[in-house]
Amino acid sequence: MRSRWWLMAVSLAASGSQAQTNGWNMPVGVTDVSSDIYGLHMTIFWICVVIGLVVFGAMFYSLFRYRHSKGAKAAHFHEHTSVEVLWTAIPVLILVGMAVPATATLKNMYDSSDAELDVMITGQQWRWRYEYLGEDVAFTSNMSTPRTQISGEETRGEHYLLEVDEPLVLPINRKVRFLMTSDDVIHSWWVPDLAVKQDTIPGFINENWVKINEPGIYRGQCAELCGIDHGFMPVVVRAVEEEEFDGWLAERKEAAEQEAMGVDREWAMDELVERGESVYQSICSSCHQAEGQGSPPAFPALANNEQLINDMDWHLDKVVNGVSGAAMPAFRSTLNPVEIAAVVTYTRNAWGNDTGDVVQPSAVAELIAQ
Repeated sequence: MRSRWWLMAVSLAASGSQAQTNGWNMPVGVTDVSSDIYGLHMTIFWICVVIGLVVFGAMFYSLFRYRHSKGAKAAHFHEHTSVEVLWTAIPVLILVGMAVPATATLKNMYDSSDAELDVMITGQQWRWRYEYLGEDVAFTSNMSTPRTQISGEETRGEHYLLEVDEPLVLPINRKVRFLMTSDDVIHSWWVPDLAVKQDTIPGFINENWVKINEPGIYRGQCAELCGIDHGFMPVVVRAVEEEEFDGWLAERKEAAEQEAMGVDREWAMDELVERGESVYQSICSSCHQAEGQGSPPAFPALANNEQLINDMDWHLDKVVNGVSGAAMPAFRSTLNPVEIAAVVTYTRNAWGNDTGDVVQPSAVAELIAQ
């Protein structure tokens, strides 16, 4: 704690806030760790500025004061023990002075113990899946910036490419541990205001943590080049008061229970089509396009696709298990049986496909269980 106040006192006295206002500097953020990092950054920055001024000042002074045109004669000397000790000792002391607060900050950054809430973050091309461990609440967060803005047909909004349909909701004043992995390629979950930037790697689980001090909306992006739609993988965190979070979590748990109960009931086509259209637009349209026209050859058209129309088992299997060696991921761990049944039913009856087929969630659940 003492190092934090020392760092902040030095940095704030030296830097002010104008650089942050203009976007020239890293943000102070809304966590103690982000404040520590900012303070450390500014302290070392100004140390480097002072060193630069001293070194270059001495160099330019010497060039001007002892220039040849004034008849200066170069001195000839060999070894000077005092000078050598001095120019070795001073850098060592500077490095030690920087290493002590830096080490304290790094130790704090990596200490994810005593967390009050655990959240599993899974990177998927090109979305994030959040699971509140032990709470039976999980959902997928997809970019919600309209494709019309991306194509230039519509004026771009304030948060262009930084909007999602389902933000990660976290409580303030509680330590939250993140467990991070990936289903496909390496991603990187990055929110500057939280001072969290962590790679998500297939087959590995990395840890990080956050304790947010202020309510608000905090935005970030995937910071790893993860594929063709890398720029369409934003992160949005909504930090709320603890009481509001507890109420939100209780509502999501109740909704998840109702969704689980819906697996066993018989759904009407209209219900599935309506639900499926929403799932398709948020999950599938980024690759297969809004009207199912696709982007061949990587993403085939779904509209008037003969194999899709003629083979429902093949269609369902590809959605549940993905396509090996292709860009089509397996959605068995991303979508629940109701969502898979709905999107398959929708795509089999949209854009002129009109098969009349209805896929029930119970059939999807059986396929996933195999």
